[in-house]
Amino acid sequence: MDTLQPLRTIDAGVLSVAFHEAGPADGPPVVLMHGFPYDIHSYVDVVPILASAGCRVVVPYLRGYGPTRFLREDTMRSGEQAALGADLLALLDALAIPRAVLAGYDWGGRACCVVAALWPERCTGLVSYNNYNIFDHARSLEPDRPDNERRLWYQYYFHSERGREGLRRNRRELCRLLWDTWSPTWRFDGGTFERSAAAFDNPDFVDVVIQSYRHRFNLVPGDPAYADIERRLAAQPAIAVPTITFDGADDGVRSPSPASAHAHRFTGWRDHRVVRGAGHNLPQEKPDVFAQAVLELVRRAG
Repeated sequence: MDTLQPLRTIDAGVLSVAFHEAGPADGPPVVLMHGFPYDIHSYVDVVPILASAGCRVVVPYLRGYGPTRFLREDTMRSGEQAALGADLLALLDALAIPRAVLAGYDWGGRACCVVAALWPERCTGLVSYNNYNIFDHARSLEPDRPDNERRLWYQYYFHSERGREGLRRNRRELCRLLWDTWSPTWRFDGGTFERSAAAFDNPDFVDVVIQSYRHRFNLVPGDPAYADIERRLAAQPAIAVPTITFDGADDGVRSPSPASAHAHRFTGWRDHRVVRGAGHNLPQEKPDVFAQAVLELVRRAG
């Protein structure tokens, strides 16, 4: 499959969400969430595997990406984790999906973790890249090892107005640099990048990205509409739904961690896997591995 077309749109919460849907309408629902700086085409080879297995597959553009748009001009262009989780919950409601397997990485994985932790009745299973992916604001200013700090240069860059302007002027070049360094063993061509890079032309992309990376370091306030969700997330709630977590052995931004590092955050069945030859964009680099994990949870839910 070369592209995820056609797209549908639906009003969900504060957004008009653009999404691709595939598979039978009465199949077990699966929602696939992309990360930064990527788009729905991270799942271009995952979707047909799941659809052919009988799943109803929904792949939305996150806020600030692609054709997804805010419904009101006065809505804060927030990229905070509570907003991402609320968007996913609103999409489930709008599509009348009572429960689904939720799967994602990076920002999208964080949204899935938020819903799985706070609204477990809506999640039949979770696939989460980089383990427990709910950000701990209380520890955001604790320094990390120097080698890890170096990998987060882009976040610190975005804290300055120079970084905001750099992202605005050079969004393709900057995001291509992140693709290259985060997935050093992934051999993708220019056309593959450009297919996703079109999503960064969204008029809210820069504002959402900048707010996200400033808010997680407590440098800017969040959207008051999500204050209660952020308060609940501050407790680092455990995830009880059946979960498969992944790390990429070649991830250039977050090194693999052992299952024990996050074990206390999962109170239900959980299996952690490190994928050799994979960087940060696991579903696009290793689509069979990602799709089979989703199908394991679909079968487990029965």
